[in-house]
Parts: sequence; C-alpha cells; structure tokens
Amino acid sequence: MSSSSVPAMVVLDDYLDIATPHFSHIPSSQLSVTTFKHALPPFSHPSTSDADREAVIAQLRPYTIISSMRERTSFPGDLLRSLPNLKLLLATGTQFETFDLSTASSQGITVAAAPGRGRTDGRTSHIPPRPKLDIKQGGSHPATQHTWAMLLALARNVAADDAAMKGTSKAWQTGLATGLTGATLGVVGLGRLGAAVARIATLAFGMRVMCWSENLTQEKADRMARDVGLPAQGGCAVDSQGSTFKAVTKAELFETADVVSLHYVLSERSRGIVGQPELEKMKSSALIVNTSRGPLIDQDALYNVLSKGEIRGAALDVFDLEPLPADSPWRSTEWGTNGRGRLLITPHMGYVEEGIMHTWYEETVENVERWLRGEQVLYKLN
Repeated sequence: MSSSSVPAMVVLDDYLDIATPHFSHIPSSQLSVTTFKHALPPFSHPSTSDADREAVIAQLRPYTIISSMRERTSFPGDLLRSLPNLKLLLATGTQFETFDLSTASSQGITVAAAPGRGRTDGRTSHIPPRPKLDIKQGGSHPATQHTWAMLLALARNVAADDAAMKGTSKAWQTGLATGLTGATLGVVGLGRLGAAVARIATLAFGMRVMCWSENLTQEKADRMARDVGLPAQGGCAVDSQGSTFKAVTKAELFETADVVSLHYVLSERSRGIVGQPELEKMKSSALIVNTSRGPLIDQDALYNVLSKGEIRGAALDVFDLEPLPADSPWRSTEWGTNGRGRLLITPHMGYVEEGIMHTWYEETVENVERWLRGEQVLYKLN
C-alpha cells in the first residue's frame, strides 16, 4: 500500500489523551492516526462565525475516518456534505441527535456507534472491567453517580469549604449545609437515568420523589419505580401510603421540590424547558442540578435568578457552549458571596469515567480494524 493510499483517521476531542494506546498496534502502513486534544468550534452554534466553520471543514476534510466522542463535535448535514473524503464516522454512547444520519447515508458515509458493551472478541485494555450490576443490586450509570456527587457537594458546601480552607484566608466553615433527609426531589425526565437518581434519593435519604415530563403518567411512573426495584406504592419513608415516584404537573414540581434534577433528552422541543417561569416558582432554599444537557435550562434566566440569590444554589455539569469559554460568567469566583446563590460547576464529567471511556475506544478500534479488513462494521446507525 503506498503512502498516498493509506487512509487517514482523526480522533476528535480527546481532551485527556487516552485514545492513543488503543490505536497504537495498527501499523502506520495501514492507517495514519491523528489526535485532536482540543475542541473544534461548534459548527452549528449561533456564536460560531463563518470563518470558524470554514476552519472546521478545512481541518476535517483530509480524513477518511473520524472518531468522535459523544456530542463534543456535532455533525450536521452542512458539515458532512463538505467532507468528500469521509467514509466512516465513529460515534460513542447512545444519543445521536447532533448527527445527521440521513445526510451521512446520502453521502456514502457509514456511521457506527460504540455502545459501551466491550469488544466482541473479548480483548480489553489494561484497565480491568468493573462488574456490571443490575440497578436493583446497586448498579448505576456514571452520570447517576456524578449527579449525586454534585448534589451532595452543593448541599454540603464541599467545594466552598475546600476552597476557603485552602485559600489565603484559611477560613473555617462557609455556611450551614442543606439536609436532604425527608426532603423532596423533583425529577425532570423520568427515564433510565432519572429513575436511577430517584431510586437513590428514596433508599439513601428517605426523600419524596416527584416527577414530570411531557408525557409522563402515574402509571408510567409506577412502572419505572418497579423497574428499579422499588414498590409502586409506599416506597417513601415519609409517605407510606403514596406513590413512590409521584407524577405531578410541571408547576407543582418546581413549586414543591427542595432539589430539582434534570434528566431530559435535548431536542428542539425540550430546549429551554426550564426557563424564567419555572425558576421563579422554586423555593428560595431550593437547589437545581443539571447533568443532562446545558440548553435544557435557559442560561440567562438561571444566571439572573442565581445572581440575585433567589434560589440557594445550582450545580452544573453541562453548558450551552462547551468547553465553557474562559470568560464565561459561570467561571466567576464570586458565587455564594454578596447575596448570590452558590454555584458548583464541573466540565461535563458525567460520563468521563475510566471504565466507560476505555470501553468506547476499545469498541471504536474494533470497528476500525473491521473496516480496514473490508468487513461489516458493528453497531451501524445508518
């Protein structure tokens, strides 16, 4: 194979440089691999200039294979039509709303996923796999764990106290913590992840759980409770006669909840599903946590409510624009001072866990190997 005919592959958005070892065994005579550790400008975001879009196209045009990480880089039709050399687009995870699969098909681009099940031939990286447990036995998705890490850290002032103790003032205790026992959790989006978060609230803290989504009924909420190993009725320690997961109106959820946690799929319909009207209904003592997608919350509305101290705090793992710009007001160190609500932020870490990240790259490289051999790739999406 001549050097001019060697296919070129780029691995996008590998911020932590973990992909390289997975592809290192493929001879350079068969595949040229480049890794982008930086983020590309978001192609479809309103703030992205035409010049930046052209720069994205120019950077990606040479490649035959693109390996992407979740939705860090979107692939709308306009971008795909501008990449004549692209033949294989490799995705990870289970949500592909930012991939125009129809256009990919019309352009002759195969799109394949990495669902997180591991290689089909049993080969693994040096990272030993964790046992896969049923949710009824304590199994959970990394995003579920991160939701609770953020919720507890916000409620218990963990980040603020840590920063104060290490800072120049060497302070001690920044404020009273928020107790969760018997409090009310409002779950916006009672799918697999929302139900897993609600299960922990019920079992670990005896919290009431209220749920809302556009088409949620009490029957569906009862079924979700049973699916995660809870009784449909009487599972709440402080309400032994009521529904374990209570379906309520959107207004009731925001008026009643002590903590609101978002677990909704982002779409054009759900964009801004939490706006000024919902935020204004929240208790002044309430907390809101978003580990789902940034645009589900109207960012300006949340900023206004939080900066005025109209709610106690927010924990955000996701943002409208990612990576979060260096000059973003969310990065301010003034949150929690002078009447402002508390703010805890993390850089979209809900799925960035050692096990799942390596598993995705293992599945990705297996598909690359199959493609190079002329075999059908696994987990095709189009």
